Amino acid sequence: MDYEYALFRKEIDTQNKCCGGWVWCIKDICGIICAVLTWLLILYAEFVVMMVMLLPNPSLYSTINIIIFQTFAFFAFASHIRTMFTDPGAVPKGNATKEMIQHMGLREGQVIFKCPKCCSIKPERAHHCSVCQRCIRKMDHHCPWVNNCVGENNQKYFVLFTFYIAAISIHSLILSVNQFIACVRNEWKECSTFSPPATVVLLLFLVFEAMLFATFTAVMLGTQLQAIWNDETGIEQLKKEEARWVKKSRWKSIQAVFGRFSLAWFSPFTRPPSKTKLESYLYSV
Repeated sequence: MDYEYALFRKEIDTQNKCCGGWVWCIKDICGIICAVLTWLLILYAEFVVMMVMLLPNPSLYSTINIIIFQTFAFFAFASHIRTMFTDPGAVPKGNATKEMIQHMGLREGQVIFKCPKCCSIKPERAHHCSVCQRCIRKMDHHCPWVNNCVGENNQKYFVLFTFYIAAISIHSLILSVNQFIACVRNEWKECSTFSPPATVVLLLFLVFEAMLFATFTAVMLGTQLQAIWNDETGIEQLKKEEARWVKKSRWKSIQAVFGRFSLAWFSPFTRPPSKTKLESYLYSV
């Protein structure tokens, strides 16, 4: 790799990044607000579940539910962070230069595609995101709740985020209903450390939040799994694009996102399998 090419790579690798180029981040105020709101809603569920329902009444029931809820909440938060701060598969911006195209060493008759918006050499199945201002490989959609695109490199984390949020939402809903029943049976005596009116308001808001997010994330989880199963992104389904790529089998498509089957499928701390070599950023594959 020559000196000019190395300088070019260094420049494009720092685009859309912060913290000295170590972390991918999108500086979109709407997305940042939505992401922070997501964290606050998780913290609210933490507060109500722990301080209103479980900790005031220590028992084996409380201990088991604390472990379950905290495990799901931790993985939901970790999945959100990984989705938000992982490069979704951005194509280097402005790499469609004469020098770069010559550097690719194209064969006679080989065709490449150039994005007119970010002036990048556009790989197959890549789409331009107006928020990220980049072309994203296998872009599914841009999600303001994670302030990032969902693409080739972070789809696993997004699927886990929707799964764990749906899990804690359903768990919170069950706990809230049980708490209401227990409070009514005991005529609100020793129901919680808060007054009965405050307890009702806190539980009702948690029930509303849990029902809303359980429905939203369950639907999103289903659409993501369907897209992976069919080897077709959300944008490709929406635009009804004809598949010009060789579709993988359903099992291979799942493995392309999660890797070989193991418990690591459910961990936001393991990376999805490597898709392409570094140089494939430059090619129409």
